[in-house]
Amino acid sequence: MESNQFNISGNTNYSYSDASSRTFMSSVFSWMFFALMVTSIAAWWFASEPSLLQMLIGETGKLSLLGWVVTLAPLGFVMLMSFAFNKLSYSTLVILFIVYSALVGVSFSFILLAYTLSSIFTTFAITAGMFGTMAFVGYTTKTDLTSFGRIMFMGLVGIIIASLVNFFMHSSTLDYIISYVGVAVFTGLTAYDVQKIKMIGQGTVYGSENSKKLSILGALTLYLDFINLFLMLLRLFGNRRE
Repeated sequence: MESNQFNISGNTNYSYSDASSRTFMSSVFSWMFFALMVTSIAAWWFASEPSLLQMLIGETGKLSLLGWVVTLAPLGFVMLMSFAFNKLSYSTLVILFIVYSALVGVSFSFILLAYTLSSIFTTFAITAGMFGTMAFVGYTTKTDLTSFGRIMFMGLVGIIIASLVNFFMHSSTLDYIISYVGVAVFTGLTAYDVQKIKMIGQGTVYGSENSKKLSILGALTLYLDFINLFLMLLRLFGNRRE
């Protein structure tokens, strides 16, 4: 980790790592907000165009082949960006991230049809408030959140396992438990991930190819925290259409 000190003039000390971290974090959040905007536009577009929705839903009312592709493809994109990070160029990562956020938006079009718009906007505002608060905590705290992050990751694994089990059980009680635990886990992960990304920014030279690639991966991480927190809150407090 680089932490070079440059004396600009007189007794003024300038921390290169701190400046890099601030610029790096600004890039991360900019890409994250851009991805959320792409997701929102794609969701609204498909939800408001019946002809597009018909491409995702078969004649039986279930997902068509394209619908399943749209639903499952985002997972493949996340794995590709994460595991092939070193082999992919910055421009390729940008394209993959934009396409990924658009695909998530297409799958979210069903949410716009299932829940009332007022509850969606309210839940989004609550999510933004919680996310912003925990991001601030993660960025400003002096406490090392590494151990806390491990606990949150164990909780995430538990959520995944419980969700797979409930896919077959269809238990409404277990679904509520998963949602409440999910809110706690993704709230905690937000603080941990922001601190981790901040530390990564302190060890990079902003503007380099690797730094720009890491900013995309950081944006993806926070995007996932935000989206999953939103989904968990919506499952708990969202009002379904009649």
